[in-house]
Amino acid sequence: MSNFRTVVPEAMKTNYDVFHFAPATVIDNRVYASGQIGIGPDGKSPENLDEQFTLAFESVGLVLKEADATFDDIVSVKDRYVKEPYPAWTAVGTTELAIPGAVVEIKVIAHI
Repeated sequence: MSNFRTVVPEAMKTNYDVFHFAPATVIDNRVYASGQIGIGPDGKSPENLDEQFTLAFESVGLVLKEADATFDDIVSVKDRYVKEPYPAWTAVGTTELAIPGAVVEIKVIAHI
C-alpha cells in the first residue's frame, strides 16, 4: 500500500475541521495540494488581484513547508514563485470563487 498522510498546517486546521478537506495529501513522494485561494487573515479576499495571487502563493508555501517541500519541488504551477525549468500549468477564468470577491485559486503538485 502507498505511504499516505494528510497535511494540515496549524493555521488551516479550522478549515479542515469545518469543510472536511485537507490542504494537501502526500502519497509516496508526491504532494497533492488542494487549491489555495487568495484570502487574508480576516477571511476576505482583497480586491487587488496581485494581492490575491500573493496571498494564494503564501498559502501554497505554508502547505508545502508542512509537507516538507518547497516551491523548487513543484511540478505543476506558474511563475513568480517558480523558477526555470517551468512546470506544467493551467489557467481557468472565473468570475468568483466560494469567498466573495475571490478569483484566484492555486493548486500544485510537488515531488519530494
